[in-house]
Amino acid sequence: MIQLFSLLSRLPLWLLHGMGWILGWLSFLLSPRYRQKFRENVAQAGYRWASVRGAVGAAGRMVGELPRLWLGAPTHCEWENDACVDRAYAAGRGVIFLTPHLGCFEISAQALALRYSERYGPLTVLYRPARQPWLAKLMLAARDRPGLKTAPTSLAGVRQMMRSLRSGHAVGLLPDQVPPDGMGTWAPFFGRDAYTMTLSARLAQQTGATVLLLWGERLPWGRGFRLHFRELLQPLADDLAQAVAQVNQEMERLIRECPSQYLWGYARYKHPKGDA
Repeated sequence: MIQLFSLLSRLPLWLLHGMGWILGWLSFLLSPRYRQKFRENVAQAGYRWASVRGAVGAAGRMVGELPRLWLGAPTHCEWENDACVDRAYAAGRGVIFLTPHLGCFEISAQALALRYSERYGPLTVLYRPARQPWLAKLMLAARDRPGLKTAPTSLAGVRQMMRSLRSGHAVGLLPDQVPPDGMGTWAPFFGRDAYTMTLSARLAQQTGATVLLLWGERLPWGRGFRLHFRELLQPLADDLAQAVAQVNQEMERLIRECPSQYLWGYARYKHPKGDA
């Protein structure tokens, strides 16, 4: 499989996205369970099918682009509202980047590390190893690059991220990812309670780090990506439960910018497992 990824990484992004689009629709049409979960999550968020049908192909494009992002040549990346990033780093308290399963979240970490690590130190991202040994090895190698560090979803990983922030560096998380049991709390997400990680709110409360939101838009016809940055509408509350609810609301706000690139098939409302 690693050899196949290496071969695919040489293909142009537009071709990988086209192949991924086909894969996305095949998965949707051939898997009743996936199709049902997709439609349930869309309905829960209040969208009509016509406004999000593009997300079916986008889910496949997410898979199709991985060989290029992990093993291939750098891709074109545009930046929108990135002045807030320099302001956040300049504050000197560390930066917490939050992004949902929207667009290409893989490019977000790569681009941030490439652009800012030399000036402001490495970016540490929360990382859950794949269950398949070959994929875990590939992911670890792909993310082992200058300016980018990984932290496991464990107490050791939390400590690593805390140290990074207290050194004035940045961390990145996907707060709409269901955490292991005991590492989250139930909070509304598109009107339905979802088990939500408390880590992002706790990191901000305990370090005073600046929280920024971002998502990586997948540009049409393989032209690359565009990173969109947003500041919080309101500072996070001191109460942990309220702060976690705010994070979910902010993730909803990002998703509503481009629902056709959200990963609606993700089992966001599942109950947590006992381990990572």
